[in-house]
Amino acid sequence: MRIALDVMGGDHGPDVIIDGARLALQSNDRITELFLVGNEEEIKAGLAKVECRDSRVKIIHASEVITMEDKPMDGVRRKRDSSILRAVELVKDGKADAIISSGNTGGIVAAASVRLRRIEGVEHPAIATVIPTEKNEFVLLDAGASVECEPIHLLHFAVMGSIYSQYILGCKSPRVGILSNGTESHKGTALTQGAAALCKLTNLNFVGNVEGHDLFNNRVDVVVCDGFVGNIVLKTIESLARGMTSWIKTELMKNPKRMFGAMMAKNAFTTIKHRMDPDAHGGAPLLGLNGVVTKAHGSARARAIMNAIRVSSESVQNKLNETIRQEIATVNQRVPAKA
Repeated sequence: MRIALDVMGGDHGPDVIIDGARLALQSNDRITELFLVGNEEEIKAGLAKVECRDSRVKIIHASEVITMEDKPMDGVRRKRDSSILRAVELVKDGKADAIISSGNTGGIVAAASVRLRRIEGVEHPAIATVIPTEKNEFVLLDAGASVECEPIHLLHFAVMGSIYSQYILGCKSPRVGILSNGTESHKGTALTQGAAALCKLTNLNFVGNVEGHDLFNNRVDVVVCDGFVGNIVLKTIESLARGMTSWIKTELMKNPKRMFGAMMAKNAFTTIKHRMDPDAHGGAPLLGLNGVVTKAHGSARARAIMNAIRVSSESVQNKLNETIRQEIATVNQRVPAKA
């Protein structure tokens, strides 16, 4: 397993990402090479700081960084020696099997789309984000890669999300739903109605339209929408989770009785905290491209990077892209006239 890791794009600097690489190497003996891509001097200093001397580490120097302020395509065009591009090119040239980056999301999507190209039959890539609930996890896609979509694109998202849910999350028969403003078939936009009609023509375990309040009641395992809606949903969920955590903590600390009650319920709070831990998956895969691409959160710490590397290696090991290619070809044969 050969992994390319962009170490320059995170909010906390390269040292945190390099420490995540160290943890991944310690826990994953399937990794044969781990390419650390970025400023060579900073990488060497970071390796020394975390005392990583693993022979599987290879440094690939890149003199530029696509920052959060750069417009994605503009950054890709101007910064030819950026760490994101160099990492993507390792996959393109067959030297690495997967890439992980916590840098500019648009830059990653642009660089990977231009260099790796889409899987044959896939018209738009999709960011798939795993969101935990009380009883299950659901995959939300697209979470921001493709803003303007047609029904056939949402169908492809449904297929890719279902495959990811099966092969990576272990869901045997993922329930797929189209995010809409009502469960009735006549609800929604032309986009969602068209996508639902196409999904009914496939072998997907399609449950129809789902609403916002269905997401956390174990009704669906794969939630499909365009990237504009998906990104808003994702950021709303993240913001609500942070806000509720802070709110509950404030209320529980208001008087001794509440503090005692909180102490008694500590194990319950710990369980919920672990269940909601965003570091568990480490990042969101960019599905639909000729290569395994994972977008880690900009604020990702070492454990998140370690898990992003783990999930990426699982995607390679399970031949996720080969399965997507086969299933998309089958679906496109079945629904071309309708699409």
